[in-house]
Amino acid sequence: MFHGTMTALVTPFVNGKIDEDAFRAHLERQVEAGVDGVVPAGTTGEAATLSFDEHKQVIRMAVEQVAGRVPVIAGAGSNNTAESIELTAAAKSLGADGALLISPYYNKPTQEGIYRHYKAVADAVHLPQVIYNVPGRTNSNILPETAGRLSHVSNIVGIKDATADMEQLAHTIAACDGRMEFYSGDDASVLPFMALGGDGVISVVSNIAPQAMTALTNAMAAGDLATARAAQFAMRGLNQMLFVEANPIPVKAACYLLGWMRNELRLPLLPLSGDALQSLRQAMLDFSFEQDGEAISLELADH
Repeated sequence: MFHGTMTALVTPFVNGKIDEDAFRAHLERQVEAGVDGVVPAGTTGEAATLSFDEHKQVIRMAVEQVAGRVPVIAGAGSNNTAESIELTAAAKSLGADGALLISPYYNKPTQEGIYRHYKAVADAVHLPQVIYNVPGRTNSNILPETAGRLSHVSNIVGIKDATADMEQLAHTIAACDGRMEFYSGDDASVLPFMALGGDGVISVVSNIAPQAMTALTNAMAAGDLATARAAQFAMRGLNQMLFVEANPIPVKAACYLLGWMRNELRLPLLPLSGDALQSLRQAMLDFSFEQDGEAISLELADH
């Protein structure tokens, strides 16, 4: 249902409020660059600090701006099942094409609790849903057997896997037996992820280098390993620096360095600064990727 490069969008802020102009401009850049989908109001979009009304505002703007050109998969996850249902229902009413739901964090549910959480949301809202396994943030792991059970739920269509664990991925793909699509949640390992049978990536780096990431996923889909390898290696420095601190701190700084938005986050996150900001700047200056004979680089603003 979904495939290729889907960008986990940042949410621009100005003086503590959502910067609608910057957000719409960012969406337009993504569509023009050829991404296969956008994911507003996720972790990269600082969803944990958005009010319910702001959450809906971000989804609404994404749906309006994209205007059907690519799918909008709205972040709708929570560690509160009732709230996840409410957010997913709102995403559907706003016209989103799907919902991305993080595995419940903090509560530390059992595998049965994880299964029932996702099934409850899927039963309550008939919208294509992608489950999201990111143990580094949730302190729990959606095991292959649990993913396999969830793959039998008709509107659970995919899983975003940010474990970077290729052995677990192989077991999960086998457990789902073709009933679910797989999207990488780790930009540094998209190539091996897709080589094992993944369908694409929900990407952070594609906020700033969408052409390179789409080249990678398109090449893997076409079996062009040489082009895919070149793209993966070209993004190596960016992938390293965009996770030097917790996402989305570095990628928001990168968007600022490109002149697209302010380097503004909501507490408890603080803007990237000092040596880390300078190292990110250098990684961006060093980035270069050749596509169809044209060299693609990042043009930094004069800050």
